[in-house]
Amino acid sequence: MIVQHQKPIDSPFGRHSEPHEVLAGLDLTGRNAIVTGGYSGIGLETVRALAAAGASVTVPARDTAKANAALAGMNGDIRIAPMDLADIASVRRFAQDYASNVTQLDLLINNAGVMACPESRVGAGWELQFGTNHMGHFALVDALLPLLQRSGNCRVVALSSTGHKLSDIRWDDPNWTDGSYDKWKAYGQSKTANALFAVALNARLAGSGGMAFAVHPGGIFTPLQRHLPTEEMVALGWLNEQGEISDGARAMFKTPTQGCTTTLWAATSPLLEGKGGVYCEDCNIAAISDGEPVRYRNVEPHAVDSDSAERLWGLSETLLAGG
Repeated sequence: MIVQHQKPIDSPFGRHSEPHEVLAGLDLTGRNAIVTGGYSGIGLETVRALAAAGASVTVPARDTAKANAALAGMNGDIRIAPMDLADIASVRRFAQDYASNVTQLDLLINNAGVMACPESRVGAGWELQFGTNHMGHFALVDALLPLLQRSGNCRVVALSSTGHKLSDIRWDDPNWTDGSYDKWKAYGQSKTANALFAVALNARLAGSGGMAFAVHPGGIFTPLQRHLPTEEMVALGWLNEQGEISDGARAMFKTPTQGCTTTLWAATSPLLEGKGGVYCEDCNIAAISDGEPVRYRNVEPHAVDSDSAERLWGLSETLLAGG
């Protein structure tokens, strides 16, 4: 069953909106936020915007020295704590420490991720992209869910991607044990998982007034591309033969600030009240794909299916118990 409300609304913002526009007039003082991956790329800009609006922001970091350097001098109440999404024990330690020091968690932004990586394993033999992008965040929410439910009116934003179009969940072999590994399809599966996670989490938060959303931030040049060789980005049309950003990519890609704006909109917009679980893009709820080959827009039905979301939640619980 497709998620209810999965259709565009009348939003005053769009593809090129900036954080200060979306957050204009909002005072987040007294609100607690967590932003994974908050020390590079669009995560860094998300932290900057939330802290400027008054939120107390915690940034879990695998590399705390790098995080401290990136966030040094940024205005606002920003804290850094160690956590590695690929290490479930460290995720649980972070969550336990965080929950013991606060009484509420208002905003959780699951921003961190990896893309198109060489085949590798984390956790209990999980494929790296599925394990990091989905299972790491699933473990974080699993540990923080009681706090989120007690907080009431919380919002969780899971960063998905148009990459979800590349693959549904490989239900029989999500960890690519059959020798057929494809780094892009593996990325696609992980981004579908992020979207379905938001659907299932929203159902679990609804009773306490919370909501969860999936967000496609748009194409942005960030460290997310670090695993891609130059020749592959040339073939994709992102770079020209000289290794510079192509004219086509300039027209298609967003700046890092524009890239975080849909996240901020999903985290704060009153227009989304009662519409939890939807997949958003360009500061709006995305349209459902009608089968036309729109590569960078709209959401595929498989990523907003509530039955699949519940199936994935159950599979994730099983995998986490074994990890």
